[in-house]
Amino acid sequence: MPALFITRDDVRSNEIIALLDAHLTLMRSLSPPESVHALDLEGLRGPDITFWRAEMAGELVGCGALKELNNTAGEIKSMHTAAAHRGKGIAAALLRYVMTTARERGYQQLFLETGSQPGFEPARLLYKQFGFSVCPPFAGYVLDPNSVFMTIDL
Repeated sequence: MPALFITRDDVRSNEIIALLDAHLTLMRSLSPPESVHALDLEGLRGPDITFWRAEMAGELVGCGALKELNNTAGEIKSMHTAAAHRGKGIAAALLRYVMTTARERGYQQLFLETGSQPGFEPARLLYKQFGFSVCPPFAGYVLDPNSVFMTIDL
């Protein structure tokens, strides 16, 4: 398998916009509208967000973002692997990268929200493998049967 390169991205290229559109389409196909918490393009360009792209052999294969909640905590956002590249360890590599960045920033805790539906099971399993556990809603989220909230102490 070719090497995976993860770099910062300004969320402006047609290529990344298409990947994020695929991400939103998938999220909307799995969850009711009121339970889709994915950020739009402007939200991903915000000053509190760091966004990364993942490439293999020059091809965009995934993305992920880290939102600063405060100076000791962050939230993982917009983790997505292109459909043709799922099962290759890209999400795990992105998650490792985001977690390392959070530790380097001095964050003591990371949070995330994902779906409760069967289509989100691979994501939930990945986060559990990395040590995340279920937690109550955080940062303005509310209890929602379509959401699973998770956290890890770093």
